Amino acid sequence: MTTVKDTVHDHIEIDGVAAALLDTPAVQRLRHVKQLGTVQLVYPSANHTRFEHSLGVYHLARQALDGLGIEGRQADRIEAAAMLHDVGHGPFSHNLESLTHRRTGKYHDDVAELLEGGEVGEVLREHDLDPARVAGVVAGEGKYAGLVSGELDVDRMDYLVRDAYHTGVPYGTIDTERFVRELTFVEGIGGDAERASDADRADGAGSPALVLDEGNVQTAESLLLARALMNPVVYTHHVARISKATLRRAAAGLLDATATTAAELRRMDDHDFLAAIRGCSATAELSRRYDERDLYKRAVWAEHGDVPERVHDADHATELALEREIAEEADVAREDVILDVPPEPSMRESTARVTVNGEVRRLERQSPLVSALRVAQRNQWRLGVYAPDSATDRVGRAAAEVLGLDPDALVIEVRKAISTTLDEF
Repeated sequence: MTTVKDTVHDHIEIDGVAAALLDTPAVQRLRHVKQLGTVQLVYPSANHTRFEHSLGVYHLARQALDGLGIEGRQADRIEAAAMLHDVGHGPFSHNLESLTHRRTGKYHDDVAELLEGGEVGEVLREHDLDPARVAGVVAGEGKYAGLVSGELDVDRMDYLVRDAYHTGVPYGTIDTERFVRELTFVEGIGGDAERASDADRADGAGSPALVLDEGNVQTAESLLLARALMNPVVYTHHVARISKATLRRAAAGLLDATATTAAELRRMDDHDFLAAIRGCSATAELSRRYDERDLYKRAVWAEHGDVPERVHDADHATELALEREIAEEADVAREDVILDVPPEPSMRESTARVTVNGEVRRLERQSPLVSALRVAQRNQWRLGVYAPDSATDRVGRAAAEVLGLDPDALVIEVRKAISTTLDEF
């Protein structure tokens, strides 16, 4: 058994297949992939990694398995998946995932190839575990996969608490011990074994699911609230978004200018990637901007309702075309414009299931808080157009023209109005 002192969960005891996986190259690589990517440019202490997060996910998974009475090979499979659930992440975590997915067809939870070969595959087979089935759990497949990849998963529980701790932001605090203690597994929601509402039967009768036991609606709501509060101040903070967009632009330039493939990029860690873009003439200026925190500024920061549907629906090729058009309209270099259209707001946690008066219900049908948080989430959404300091005014006006935005509804040259905020330190 190995015992690790953790900032969030105190002492984590690791044994069995998880202990054997701990020192494999695939898991150790996660020491060099930051959990929050570029958020460290906003919160200097947010330097925690996917490695320590993986230990936390394993710890919570093990507690949940003990509470659910799941043992033997099934428990080993879940513990292995918890330890390995992030090995598919590329550098800077989710920041470059949209780019690598376009070119490889793989997201971070597509880990079958990574688990099949090398030391990880050897360890899994030595413990009588099929790598393909463990990869399936990481991808959310299988009876108990919801523990690791679901609406009430231990992944979400750990990262909210861990991210709040390392940023110093108090909003992500949730009672993880109560969460794992109150989880129960329901065989066949909507089937004979479980009384469920008509709506839940329509949602998929017979599907096994993790639910929170009776009296835990507020426990589930706390997860939604923590996520909703962390989102604008941490995950989508404008400095984090601008720096993420900078690295995505640099990654695309690296792939276009060198023999580096998207598959190779996906297996880099943060240090590998930064070294690669520093050493490439096509991306050296973007690398300098990131290294020195000399970031582009917001030329446009537009609310959801002010953005035309055609922009919301734009695919990657259309976004590139819009960037070129904005640059031409503003009479600036093409590389001086970055268009950042976030995904549409979503709240997967709202489909979590809770038990109320002996009936299993979706949280969104039980909690009035869900509707309020959905409105808040939509109100927090912003389209960004970024440009060098000297060009924000021209680019902002050009973007309003090209994108069909109402200039009176935009935040243009926002830094001048809020020069004392985090945008300037």
